[in-house]
Amino acid sequence: MQTEIKQITPQTLAEAKHIILTGGVVAIPTETVYGLGGNAFDDEAVRRIFEVKGRPNDNPLIAHVHSDYDLSKIIDRDPPYAQKLRETFLPGPLTLVYPSTGKVSPYVSCGLNTLAVRIPSHTGAQAFLKEIDIPIVAPSANLSKHVSPTSAQHVYDDFAGKIPLILDGGVCVGGIESTVCDVTGDVPVVLRPGLITREMIAAVVGSCEEYVPDLKKGEKVKSPGVLYKHYSPRCKTVLYACERTAEALEFCRKAEGKVAVLCEEKIVEAFSKAGVAVLSLGDTETEMANRLYDLLREAERICDTLIAIEPQKKDGVMVGVLNRLRKACVSVDILH
Repeated sequence: MQTEIKQITPQTLAEAKHIILTGGVVAIPTETVYGLGGNAFDDEAVRRIFEVKGRPNDNPLIAHVHSDYDLSKIIDRDPPYAQKLRETFLPGPLTLVYPSTGKVSPYVSCGLNTLAVRIPSHTGAQAFLKEIDIPIVAPSANLSKHVSPTSAQHVYDDFAGKIPLILDGGVCVGGIESTVCDVTGDVPVVLRPGLITREMIAAVVGSCEEYVPDLKKGEKVKSPGVLYKHYSPRCKTVLYACERTAEALEFCRKAEGKVAVLCEEKIVEAFSKAGVAVLSLGDTETEMANRLYDLLREAERICDTLIAIEPQKKDGVMVGVLNRLRKACVSVDILH
């Protein structure tokens, strides 16, 4: 199979629609990361996504719809606080988990009676979703457990020869996946942190809880990104807390092969003075979220070992950034 990267035009949208409606898979841009899109009503298309990604079959998918889509077709209950969240944050990087009508393929939610739904703000994604006018499941367009893609080239690097079309919507501005929030109960619960923080949600609806994984045998998760090792570059990784920078520097001096350091801008000089290649996450929350995945992919290109230093800031958007960084890299304490 030949994989083509094409700009979003009326012609390529029509081509993408044909692929989707005949059971195929198309990579699409969103404001967070690129997604691997398929028809949410088509069992075989959904199964194809799991197969192409190498994704575990107990890891649910998110259904993406356009801003005018009638959600009552696919969700069974819409609490008033969920409506407030949509009015405030959507279209945007927030996924809401509702009771499902059961109309989409059962493979989407891995047999659960819930459905995660997202309305992306990316103009190209909206054009694609309006062209097709059905829910599209679109997990991140990377091989399972590899670093999520923030450009069309990243998608091509993982799926060349495996999918027919990548719609090129430029570099993603968000950089990490959407916040996932469970709205099936009396109060919202953040299942996966992201660019819309728990504090932002609470400010709109009065309260918001944070999910702490404690699954009993046989229970399934309602959201992607809760279990498993994720977002990992294809090089050795070592993760240090920000308070252990001196220890990380000593590790760099002793490590064999090519070494690079991933850290926030304020401590770049300490490593660059020692002659270590440095990948700077930047200074702000926005920069760090935006750069993380691109730098993790750059690390696997330039080094044998990546030493990552956790940024000092731990709240707000950084909850999501640290969540991804800790899933991508192996803690030095585990190595010891």
